[in-house]
Amino acid sequence: MKVTGISAKTLGFLKGLRENNNKEWFESHRAAYDVARTEVMDFSDALRADLQSHDAIDRTKLFRIYRDLRFSKDKTPYKPHFALSFSRAGAERRGGYYLRIRPGESFMACGFWDPNKGDLLRIRKEFEQDVEALNRVITEPGFQSVWGPLQGDAVKTAPKGFDREHPNIEWIRKKQFIFTRGFSDAEVQNKHFLNTVAESYREIRPFFDLMSEILTTNLDGESILD
Repeated sequence: MKVTGISAKTLGFLKGLRENNNKEWFESHRAAYDVARTEVMDFSDALRADLQSHDAIDRTKLFRIYRDLRFSKDKTPYKPHFALSFSRAGAERRGGYYLRIRPGESFMACGFWDPNKGDLLRIRKEFEQDVEALNRVITEPGFQSVWGPLQGDAVKTAPKGFDREHPNIEWIRKKQFIFTRGFSDAEVQNKHFLNTVAESYREIRPFFDLMSEILTTNLDGESILD
């Protein structure tokens, strides 16, 4: 059966897990988990196929539902959600796509969660020089209506080597460059949900294209790819 949304049964399983986050309950509902996981994997396959039609995807990941308890104060053993990520392929691209299905807290995201040190410096140097292209992309009305403002963690004042009084310091301070969009349970279950997610990811491409251009050139606009 073609998957276009996430079923009420899958959300129901996740709600039950959130309320009964223990091994006994999970094992007694393992059949429901397997059905829900298969549905999410089918959704992932369909979403990846659409992404591949306009981007190059290197790796798709369905995150484990089992939590890593080693360094967490929260000792509940399971994550009451399903999460997917899609990594862009090749040195000429960076960034990725993310989707989380969690009752009452579902959202999609894309961008640069943890750029490496070299990439982060190159982005900051670009924004130190000019943010006109970035502003043009992220303030376009169609883009804004889907994604809203640029988000992500930032340093408190200024990164080392940058002037805290620089007119572009708002952008230079950032150490993540991400966009997010939340969904209600009704939207997640809607038959158009897959199309909504897919079209939202298409809308982010001008931002990814700009960042790819920045990360594959030096400040003089010359390619740094071999």
